[in-house]
Amino acid sequence: MILTNSRNRPELRVGDSDEIVDCRGLVLVPGFVDLHSHLRQPGFEHRETIATGTQAAAAGGFTTVCCMPNTEPPIDNVGTLRYVLDVAQREAAVRVLPIAAVTRGRAGRELTDMAELAAAGAVAFSDDGDPVASSAVMRHALEYAGSFERVVVDHCEDRALTKGAAMHEGLVSERLGLPGWPAAAEAIMVARDVALAQATGSRVHVAHLSTAGSVDIVRNAKRRGVRVTAEVTPHHLTLTDECVEQGAYDANCKVNPPLRTGRDADALVEGLLDGTIDAIATDHAPHAVVDKAVEFEQAAFGISNIETAFGQLMGLVHDGRVPFDLVIDKLTTGPCSVFGLALPDDDWVLLDPDAEWTVDTASFRSRGRNTPLQGMMLRGRVMLTICRGAVVYDALREAAVA
Repeated sequence: MILTNSRNRPELRVGDSDEIVDCRGLVLVPGFVDLHSHLRQPGFEHRETIATGTQAAAAGGFTTVCCMPNTEPPIDNVGTLRYVLDVAQREAAVRVLPIAAVTRGRAGRELTDMAELAAAGAVAFSDDGDPVASSAVMRHALEYAGSFERVVVDHCEDRALTKGAAMHEGLVSERLGLPGWPAAAEAIMVARDVALAQATGSRVHVAHLSTAGSVDIVRNAKRRGVRVTAEVTPHHLTLTDECVEQGAYDANCKVNPPLRTGRDADALVEGLLDGTIDAIATDHAPHAVVDKAVEFEQAAFGISNIETAFGQLMGLVHDGRVPFDLVIDKLTTGPCSVFGLALPDDDWVLLDPDAEWTVDTASFRSRGRNTPLQGMMLRGRVMLTICRGAVVYDALREAAVA
């Protein structure tokens, strides 16, 4: 296969095929890198597997996926980490880089053997979904990981303020009568992590930033030279808490941290524009139907979005709010800079920035169908994904066959 007439490169040969694909009007960019995704294996294969999750990633243009350790058992030891790597080598459609747990059992008390896990292939450390509540434990984790230049990724949530919370605390939660998750619960922990990173000189990465206050804290910390980075998700950039009301308590709108206000979403966009936020990560969290088909307060948190991420983000581009090149940077070189990764030179994605398509969960590669975007028209589509020099997703061929 030879791709010709793309915006960034006039020609790219894939494998030994002599098939020529005319790419006029399309854009060729490096493969996307996802710093935060849930592949669910081992333990929750009814929600996702390494095979299905990476097939979904390929369809979304992601050629590298950093998978979170909230599996069962958790990735808190070398044996489980090697299991993930072994399965990925056999079954994954794209590159898989495991993130190991900060503490044993993700219980927040005793540190894992972080040096051994790093040597075995852990790209970073996180107790994802569970904040490291103890400041002493978090400080030791930063010191330990910093000794071999690894990043600690923290889910910033003060659980004392969010117990029983189902959505963002605000006017919408009041109207709906749902218990609220205050913005301060995130900001408090972001401020703590910034203080600890400054004290230790180590690197901390704030997962799924969601509030205007947190953006300000990270921005000011960077100005002081603190080694802090941050990511934001497509849904926190493009959706708000009003979706819960508009969707009549649609549990597919329930995520953690919750969808915030329009003011928060605007602040996140501004954080992308001024460099406060380093990367866009999906926080792809697939669930089985039964996890969401319950009352809103009992439903699981999470959205299946690795296949829709690019289309969602292009909405910001077409609205003139974010430049196209910046979106690509935050999906490629930005994530690599956070974890100290090299951007692979044999991973490519062919994009149609103007293609309109309708989200249909029946066609998802992921086992997770939990998205509030079902039936929504998006403008911007992944047409071809190449990983390690091989085509792993081809919408051009699918369209030709159809």
